Amino acid sequence: MAKAKPLGKKLRMGRAIKQNRRVPPWVIAKTGGRSVENPKQRHWRRSKLKP
Repeated sequence: MAKAKPLGKKLRMGRAIKQNRRVPPWVIAKTGGRSVENPKQRHWRRSKLKP
């Protein structure tokens, strides 16, 4: 990320990066395949963050 950004936006973008991950394999195994997909996953081109 670039430096010239407001701190609030930088924090929001960092949080969005962390949320944009797959469900870990151990969670899929623990739940018996009930939770396989992450509802908060976002594709960089399809849906954008709010400004």
